[in-house]
Amino acid sequence: MIRDTIKAAQVASMKAGDKTRLAAVRLILAKLKDKDIELRTATTVPDDDTLVVDVLQKMAKQRRESITLYEQGGRQELADVEKAELAVIDEFLPAQLSDDDAKAAIAAIIAESGAAGMKDMGKVVAALKAKHGSQLDMGKASGLVKAALSA
Repeated sequence: MIRDTIKAAQVASMKAGDKTRLAAVRLILAKLKDKDIELRTATTVPDDDTLVVDVLQKMAKQRRESITLYEQGGRQELADVEKAELAVIDEFLPAQLSDDDAKAAIAAIIAESGAAGMKDMGKVVAALKAKHGSQLDMGKASGLVKAALSA
């Protein structure tokens, strides 16, 4: 369970006195708690690891966007804080597929589904997310799907 790994990292960070890592881990746990509270009223609750990966991916995406904006605005010290948080978040995410592996997975899904053009992009992206959602940045993947379908 990824959640257990995160909790163990919190304890290890406390014992080591690593305040920046501890702050990032606590931030992750707070986001997970928020998501748990949000899902209390839901009729269907996803698998815990799926839920954790989804939260971590959203947090990583937010950090990447913030880093870009801070660097464009000349606020390198804030970008460095975000980079440190992103490094901790990335530790808990499953290994990501390389670009070549992602392209191969997309080609396989296009062949399976018989997708012929851009009108089938939604179907391909949905199948890709179902099979490899935790291993791919879906923002980057949708660009790869668009390139594959338009070629």
